[in-house]
Amino acid sequence: MTVRRLAAAIGFVLVAALLPGTPAAAALPDKLAHVGNARQVIVVSGNSWGSTYATLRAYQRGSDGEWRLKFGAMKARSGYGGWAWASQRVQDTGQTPAGTFRITEAFGVRADPGTSLPYRKVDKNDYWSGDNKDAKTYNVFQPYASAKRTWRKSQAERLAAYPTQYAHAAVIDFNRPAGVRWDATRRQNVTSTPANTRLGSAIFLHASGKGSTAGCVSVSRANMVRLLKWLNPAKKPRIVMAPASALTRA
Repeated sequence: MTVRRLAAAIGFVLVAALLPGTPAAAALPDKLAHVGNARQVIVVSGNSWGSTYATLRAYQRGSDGEWRLKFGAMKARSGYGGWAWASQRVQDTGQTPAGTFRITEAFGVRADPGTSLPYRKVDKNDYWSGDNKDAKTYNVFQPYASAKRTWRKSQAERLAAYPTQYAHAAVIDFNRPAGVRWDATRRQNVTSTPANTRLGSAIFLHASGKGSTAGCVSVSRANMVRLLKWLNPAKKPRIVMAPASALTRA
């Protein structure tokens, strides 16, 4: 084989290794520490601890046990405050939590694009409470701003107020409470096992706005739709997100 042909063959192999659907393209999930039994993994790789720019890739494990790249490099944005390990993050710092999390549900100002995740089309009445003075409603979705509520509107996100970013969003299971139930007296959702009110709330994967986020991860709306159509709760999806230097520890 001539040198030129050998170089061409090597180049072909390298290109093939980067194409979606090839096992060689998807070696990374095998190196991640906490994906467990997930068969769908989204990997968000930040440029550095202080950067607001990142790259998102999505992988799926086949019936043969091999990870394959489903979606190649997507441009992404992260928090204006850079990154922090999930256990060290502080509310209102604009940092994106580094770690591995479940993806539990989805919502959007726009209609369900065809995801298998539980999906809620939000309207002007829907809020996400982040009131750190009211632990029982902290980091909890609220479908109604009752006059008897215990959380403050000023400390909650009115979801429909962000029609670009929340055109479509997936909920990242960061600092989520357990045992959420409806309180008929106060007409609000409350929890029996509150989240940590220091760490922050409302961390989503959502459509991009004009710049960095307040701690979420964002991609273009078209890519957000692609991801939602692909995500399947039966495949136990996870999102692993961290600066590139820390991904294998996330």
